[in-house]
Amino acid sequence: MNQMRKNGDLGSESFGACLLLSLPEDVIAVIARFVSPRDICNLSLCCKSLCEVFDSERIWLVQCEVVKVLSLSEMIQWRIGISSYKAFCRFLGEVMKPLVGVWVHQNPELGNVVYVMPGFLSVVGCRIIPQEVGPLGIEEARVMWSPVFEIICGFDGSAKFFLHGRDGKLHCCLHPGFVMGIEKSCNVLLLEVETRREKELCSEIETVLLGETGVQLPFRKLPFSYRRNLLHIVTSTVGIPVPDLSSERLFPTSKDDEAVLSEHRTMLLKMHKFGGDWNHMNLEDECINIPNQVDINESWKHLGFEVDNRNMDAGNQTQRKTFSRYFRSGIKHILGRSSSLKNTSSSRSDTRPWNLQKFLNFGDSIGLSLKASNIKLSSYQGWPNMDETRYALYKLPIKNPIANEEYAGLWGGTFGWPPGKCTEDKPGKALFLLMLSYEESQDGTERLLIGTKILEGTHYAMHPNGSAMFVIKIDSPSFELFPFDTNGEDFEHSYAGEGTAKGYGFRYPGYKPGTLFVTSKGLLMFVWKATKVVLTLQRLDLGELLRKGVCVSPLPPCLNFAYLTKSHTNVFAPERRRS
Repeated sequence: MNQMRKNGDLGSESFGACLLLSLPEDVIAVIARFVSPRDICNLSLCCKSLCEVFDSERIWLVQCEVVKVLSLSEMIQWRIGISSYKAFCRFLGEVMKPLVGVWVHQNPELGNVVYVMPGFLSVVGCRIIPQEVGPLGIEEARVMWSPVFEIICGFDGSAKFFLHGRDGKLHCCLHPGFVMGIEKSCNVLLLEVETRREKELCSEIETVLLGETGVQLPFRKLPFSYRRNLLHIVTSTVGIPVPDLSSERLFPTSKDDEAVLSEHRTMLLKMHKFGGDWNHMNLEDECINIPNQVDINESWKHLGFEVDNRNMDAGNQTQRKTFSRYFRSGIKHILGRSSSLKNTSSSRSDTRPWNLQKFLNFGDSIGLSLKASNIKLSSYQGWPNMDETRYALYKLPIKNPIANEEYAGLWGGTFGWPPGKCTEDKPGKALFLLMLSYEESQDGTERLLIGTKILEGTHYAMHPNGSAMFVIKIDSPSFELFPFDTNGEDFEHSYAGEGTAKGYGFRYPGYKPGTLFVTSKGLLMFVWKATKVVLTLQRLDLGELLRKGVCVSPLPPCLNFAYLTKSHTNVFAPERRRS
């Protein structure tokens, strides 16, 4: 072998390829489990023989399994709707895995919880409606939810974004858009407007005068009023009416749903390609017009920035201006200013239109976009500190239980004991969702178990969103006895702690002593020592709850994504609803 290498008859790279090719297919499949998709692609580029081995369906099915977001049976079932497992792996790894989880926003204070879960060759964002549960308890309740967005996997593995919402006539609509990037460790989901360039708008001299450097002004740098107005312009223009979604299937609930879900996916792919004319087209047809976008000139008009005739030549005053002509006349006006104004700082009103012009200058149309980014965020007791002027959702760092952190995760429950017991005057109980997480105390001497409220199903918010319902000293056992009949439960552990109570106004609650009891069946009960009030919790699988739940109509599109207005009431339902 050394002699062969010395003589150049067989290079080291070719020799390594021969070794790989000599291995049985089953062994190569096992090796593929420990190799990243990027490495698989690089190996397939080495030579034709390696390409045939590592570009096979079997190897990419293994890569799909490694992503660990779907079961093997689901992946095999979904294969019929996509070109290859390689394309499917792209969607699973770049879209589904980073997005699946619980996303929240600070407003309203009752809770704004969006659970992102797998659909059918798609990812679906579902909002849990603040609500009550009946006497059957959480597991048997038909939890109400409303759709927020869908990301559909195209035939080639590409991602197609749709925002759900309803129009002014209360008709459900879908708003097609673009997925502009999803970081693998994303913690913020942003709804934005993206400029699209289909033709050259500005000459080279205009670009120089604008001071452009080839980098677009980010949408987030625009003042809030312009961001809000641009989103409203796009959603009101590109929205496509659809039937009432309460009877639609967005994710599988049984084995018989495949045909219905496949039809729904085909409908959305046609909507994304053809816009409002989708119903008369086939996916194989060519798209003549550019759908799902808004012309820049129309955007200026809707924003209230019609051409200022005082700044234009007299001969052009009555003529409707394109963006480029509007820009040229504006440059003339700028260059005609007296030199004494050059050193004068621009007022806020001057800066805003200029920033808007810099943003819109990068395209001839605008469309809806979804971006998932990783942003450095501070947090308090596991709850992220949010920018409440951005249409954004924030991912909760919900952890799976591990050794010494066995209570971590998502829990749900109601007040009262026994669980689910209702009275004639109160046939339902408010549903609470809590994130349980572990932290060290400020002095670093104790471990704390913190139950952070992320949703409450009351008429009016009693607890701040993201506040701690209780804080437990997990290494400090309690010797308090459970104050009620055990209802057949065996208590395994009890821990001392404090639970939320009235404090200095709504935003700054106080805390009173209490005890956390743990049963052999996995229930948690926090009991306030003074009042004997009981909060009973159990682990939840939101995916299963949603599959058995009831779909209700969404809010208008932008509010449906992120409700930015301060509110202490249930804005997601017109009246008190019970599951």
